[in-house]
Amino acid sequence: MAEARLKPDFSRERAAHRAGEVPVAGVDEVGRGPWAGPVVACAVVLDPARVPEGLDDSKRLSAVQREKLFEAICATAEVSLAFAPPTRIDGHNIRQATLWALARAVAGLPCAPRLVLVDGNDLPPLACTARTIIGGDGLVASIAAASIVAKVTRDRLMASLGAAHPGYGFERHMGYGTPEHAQALAALGACRHHRASFAPVRARLAMPAPEAAE
Repeated sequence: MAEARLKPDFSRERAAHRAGEVPVAGVDEVGRGPWAGPVVACAVVLDPARVPEGLDDSKRLSAVQREKLFEAICATAEVSLAFAPPTRIDGHNIRQATLWALARAVAGLPCAPRLVLVDGNDLPPLACTARTIIGGDGLVASIAAASIVAKVTRDRLMASLGAAHPGYGFERHMGYGTPEHAQALAALGACRHHRASFAPVRARLAMPAPEAAE
């Protein structure tokens, strides 16, 4: 019989609290891979007395579950968001733009954290102690919360870009490199929300655009 999958918990945060490392923030980002739209980074400091139930890696949750948890997190925790737009991604590369956004999200918290728990294995430039945790969005409650807020925020943003730029399907594929997106890029050319440094967009920009798509 298969063992039940572990869910994110608050144990690492509690251990940090006992060691005097308060506040503790979890950080995560969404949107490194898409051809269009920003990277959205989020930092969350959970209230130990009001940790929302059901936290998990945002990819393992349905859209309805993410929306409900988004509201619960924003109502009970300290939350900060930062955005790395396509211009920064193209000017600095996706890794540097992502680390910049993560650091900006931490800097935007109301109270500076003593410890930051970061999803993955790459540390942003921070003035406080930080630890990377591979797969942290599926292990650490505050990182899971950050992943949910970042995902819902970015999905909402891409839906609004879809309304502003009809034909690309941003509201469905969220800027990722789907066949629908590739077909739209071929037909419409790139708009200002595309990442010109990404190969499929760069290839399209090298060709005569059928029409301006601003």
